Amino acid sequence: MTKQPGKNAADIGRELLVAWRQDQLDNWYEADRDLQRILRRLWGEERYALQSAAYTDFGQRLAHVVDPLVCEMERVWNLPRLDRYDGVGTRTEGIAYDGRYDEVGRHLYGSGIIAMLRDPGNMLGSVTYGYLSNQLGEAGHNCPIVCTAGVVRALQTAGSPELQERFLPGLLKADYDQKLDGAQFLTEVQGGSDVGANAVVATPVPERPGQWSIHGEKWFCSNASADLILMTARPLEGGAGTRGLGLFLVPRRLEDGSVNRFYIRRLKEKLGTRAMASGEIDFDGCLGWNVGPVDQGFKTMFTNVINTSRLYNASGTLGMARRAYTLAWTYAGRRAAFGQSIRSYPLVQETLADMRSELLVLLAGHLDLAARRDALDLGTAGQEDAGFYRVALNLNKYRTSVSAGEIIRSAVEILGGNGAIESFSAIPRLLRDNVVYENWEGTHNTLAMQVLRDMSRLGVGQDFLSLLGARFAALSAGPMASFAQRGQQAVTQLATQLTQLGDQEPALASLQMRPLSDRMSWLMAAAAYAEQAEWEVKGPEDTDAPAVLAHFWRRRLASPCVLPDGDYLSTLSGLVDSL
Repeated sequence: MTKQPGKNAADIGRELLVAWRQDQLDNWYEADRDLQRILRRLWGEERYALQSAAYTDFGQRLAHVVDPLVCEMERVWNLPRLDRYDGVGTRTEGIAYDGRYDEVGRHLYGSGIIAMLRDPGNMLGSVTYGYLSNQLGEAGHNCPIVCTAGVVRALQTAGSPELQERFLPGLLKADYDQKLDGAQFLTEVQGGSDVGANAVVATPVPERPGQWSIHGEKWFCSNASADLILMTARPLEGGAGTRGLGLFLVPRRLEDGSVNRFYIRRLKEKLGTRAMASGEIDFDGCLGWNVGPVDQGFKTMFTNVINTSRLYNASGTLGMARRAYTLAWTYAGRRAAFGQSIRSYPLVQETLADMRSELLVLLAGHLDLAARRDALDLGTAGQEDAGFYRVALNLNKYRTSVSAGEIIRSAVEILGGNGAIESFSAIPRLLRDNVVYENWEGTHNTLAMQVLRDMSRLGVGQDFLSLLGARFAALSAGPMASFAQRGQQAVTQLATQLTQLGDQEPALASLQMRPLSDRMSWLMAAAAYAEQAEWEVKGPEDTDAPAVLAHFWRRRLASPCVLPDGDYLSTLSGLVDSL
């Protein structure tokens, strides 16, 4: 850093920080060449050309209009608060939001992120909007948007014609001021991930055929101001466990305009996603309708709502990782230390390379999954795709959230002390929001155990391995041949380890599933990015995709997957015997 006449060191340092802020992207979509290339390959040039203008407009509005609104909306004194009665004492169970909340919502819903779900085959387009919008962080609306997508999918798949006619048009509106939004309430204080322990009760209303009266308490209710709630409850004759749960659609307001019989106890004071209201809610005779057969409630919820949330969740975490990377990369180019830009130092270069390669490979894997969801919905998927998708969806949700946390923390490291300051950049908010996303719709342990159960009970592990191996094999004659060979070898080793897993006692198998989940997720993302890299190498533009894949492979897949043994299991048990 050269001292300029009339300026002290602090002035010069501050000018560099101002310059860094001016370096921030003018358009979050237009600047993301890697995202554009992935979409061009998955959609083809014709559909990409039709869609691209809308994303360009959205990316510009996010950077210039919406992001400044979110920065102010997320300040502690502007967070939502419970406002249960109006000025004359009428019960509203309302949530008071900062004035910028609705402005942000108009931009996000106005993109068409939900409206485009009217027709099958648009999931890739919708989650791409989610990837872009989550570069804001949760922003008060990204969680409600995902919940709304789940309500739409549940009604489209299992809702009665009456419920579809009554509610789908409002849910699918792009006009924020006319749309309906959704929430999904599963969690109860005694259950958490153990949904089978849920105790909220539903009883039929004799004078209202098809309607149910719901009583009980839900512990973690995000989007507490939603127009429509999808929730689990147990019919008295439903029995125990998840098989005894029904799924019910509960409107916020009844036909006469009065508030339904639910009561918000308090709002949660959360680490992250703070601009979105989550609460504890009591239901005291709340009226709702069953969605799908009452004895299939959990299956309907799981297939249409939880799985939809898990797909969008990955868009959210990867979007936050992308924003953290751009903030760190631009900062490293402006920040000087010992006379030169810190981006010239090998350790910083390595950190940035780790961040970018992880992000791009996982993004390719995630968008490939969204495209497969579209193929499944359109009936054009292959025979093994459904089994592959079931396994890959849960691995993808787990791995993207973990890696996003690592990427965001790396951004904090590059910015140093500035990276921990809320008013300096979005990075602290991204970090806090990502922690919540990590636990939303399944903790890491829950997801790993579900993959293990699905492979054991449903046999979908073979579909996953077969399709993964075939994808690497298809690359063996092209420019990615070296990765194709390594990938096939890795899939063969993985298949052996998964087979041996079936012979282990349950406790050891559960412990071994964590490193195997990592291996599976990294391999499926690497296969998707290898396909992308081959497409880019054969194209007319310069690309560093092979180098990106090589760096990722070196970090994540070059070493064998070592599994814990029985001695390690015993050691763990002994270590946690005492405080």
